[in-house]
Amino acid sequence: MEALRLAPRGDAPNSALPLVLVRGAVAPDPEDGPAAFEDVFRRNGWTGCWRNGIYPYHHYHSTAHEVLGVASGSARVCFGGEGGTEVEVASGDVVVIPAGVAHKLVEERNGFLVVGAYAGGRHWDLLRPRGASLEAARQRIAAVPLPDADPVAGADGVLLRLWGEVVPEVLT
Repeated sequence: MEALRLAPRGDAPNSALPLVLVRGAVAPDPEDGPAAFEDVFRRNGWTGCWRNGIYPYHHYHSTAHEVLGVASGSARVCFGGEGGTEVEVASGDVVVIPAGVAHKLVEERNGFLVVGAYAGGRHWDLLRPRGASLEAARQRIAAVPLPDADPVAGADGVLLRLWGEVVPEVLT
């Protein structure tokens, strides 16, 4: 498990909650690669599943926490906005992106496909750092509740413990 803290950068609000990357978290279904991710995400209350890639421009969601499961291929993704942290992801990896964290696809390889979902089935928006009202976005981000479960490990997962430790810091 890797945790990345991404401070505000330019017009990307990012989050006090760390982005969480778990390598090899889910074994893709050999007949329907994305199905294994969809099943585990839904079982843990992360719904609104979709299958696609990642947009090739910086964007973030101010109304929902997002999970991405890499169903096939590999990619390099930038988190945190312009000049942010680039991370390699591959089939089986899961990335939990807190509301407000900017992300974009840098490079994809070998039929890269992700399954995305949102904590508690929350409605998501799509904002670009340079086109959004930063103060309004920050207010929406602050109102997004913590998830009830880790998208892979459920109520006993590391995400709840990790994010729960950050919330008191944010409130003080």
